[in-house]
Amino acid sequence: MKNTFGNNISITLFGESHGEAVGAIIDGLPAGLNVNEAFISHQLNLRKSISKISTPRNESDNFKILSGVFNGKTTGTPVCITIPNENTNSKDYSKSYGKARPGHADFTAFSKYNGNEDYRGGGHFSGRVTAGIVAVGAVCIDALKKKDIFIGTHIKKCAGVEDVKFNNIEGNIKVLSTKAFAVIDDAKGVEMIKNIEKAKAEGDSVGGVLETIVTGLPVGVGEPWFDSVEGVLSHALFSIPAVKGVEFGAGFSCGDMLGSEMNDAFIYENGNVTTKTNNNGGINGGITNGMPVVFSCAIKPTPSISKEQETIDFINKGKKLLKITGRHDPCIVHRARVVVDSITAIVLCDLLSQKFGTDWLGA
Repeated sequence: MKNTFGNNISITLFGESHGEAVGAIIDGLPAGLNVNEAFISHQLNLRKSISKISTPRNESDNFKILSGVFNGKTTGTPVCITIPNENTNSKDYSKSYGKARPGHADFTAFSKYNGNEDYRGGGHFSGRVTAGIVAVGAVCIDALKKKDIFIGTHIKKCAGVEDVKFNNIEGNIKVLSTKAFAVIDDAKGVEMIKNIEKAKAEGDSVGGVLETIVTGLPVGVGEPWFDSVEGVLSHALFSIPAVKGVEFGAGFSCGDMLGSEMNDAFIYENGNVTTKTNNNGGINGGITNGMPVVFSCAIKPTPSISKEQETIDFINKGKKLLKITGRHDPCIVHRARVVVDSITAIVLCDLLSQKFGTDWLGA
């Protein structure tokens, strides 16, 4: 099992949903970066469950920094952050062991690891493991802010309701960073939550789409072909549980556009090169062009639902009807938002260090 991603700056994940702890190690950060523990807590809080639209499992996420930080700054050695699991309920999973929960990794994990996997709560495949991404991602987000690079994500669509578009990018990002349910239009958020609660009452779940915007990236970041900005970001984003689609700029809608509609005309504005539109999402030839980088992630409905589903018992063989019990989210879109921000920040720090060197972030 490979759990490391990145080149100059890399992240390694560890832990299982019902194990002693989850966490992450980030290696390659320069010495001297400020590590704001209050901000790490803030980011972890954005990932926590919210009332009726999330799982009843409520973890305190009292993280510990085990290495790589001294006197509030990175030392240049690997930063290891661990987050204890304090609210587990493993008996719910022992009853269903061997029964392939639709939409889960039960069967594939069993097949790959010959039955030695920790199956409780999804084990290492659980969204719980993303807490480690958020913890170390907070350090990267803070480092990018010092370089005037900002990341913001809103719930573009959820439960059949669409949020408004980014209309004041700088202001939107600032406000979204404080919201547990990250919508630009709060009234749209109320509608979404109502529909999530309706699905939950029916024993079902919903998915949605997250839209992310990154401002302040310099021109020339990324490589053509295999290490394009889109390629590297997509690679990392698809590691987030439930992400089933990623598109940049106009994305799949460009298939219905003419070249004259899709092309972003280059212009000078206040002496700087910019484009009239941003259908390419701030990237040309795999390399940033100075415009905001814009992408969307499709988040599938939570596979754990209380409706009866058809499945198999892959240990004892045979067909089964399965009704999943336990504590589950009727929607994870709002919780995935901060994970997207965090993995984006980690990837961007790596890409920037490849262009400018790892010390650039701390300069």
